[in-house]
Amino acid sequence: PPCPCRAPCHPPVPAGPQIVLSVYGPDFFGHDVVRGYGAVHVPFVPGRHKRTIAMFVPESTSRLQQLTSWFTGRRPEFTDPRVVARGEGREVTRVRSQGFVTISFNVM
Repeated sequence: PPCPCRAPCHPPVPAGPQIVLSVYGPDFFGHDVVRGYGAVHVPFVPGRHKRTIAMFVPESTSRLQQLTSWFTGRRPEFTDPRVVARGEGREVTRVRSQGFVTISFNVM
């Protein structure tokens, strides 16, 4: 079908592979809890690359759930890392920004 816009249309560019991070650390009581999730696309260009990844954590939806999770040490977390990579459904998930992680990697 013809493109409805005046700019030339191109096929969608494939996003390629991603690096998905799940960072865990101890809480006040020594329980391992999620400290952040993040994802970044791996560039197609060979060479050394440095990327800064915005990290986030899911949050409980109510004060009662927040209090219960704090006492039990069981905080909300994703069971499937594909949720972080795809982003589908995240618009209805309450999350909080949790800082940044900078990674360096080599693409061959």
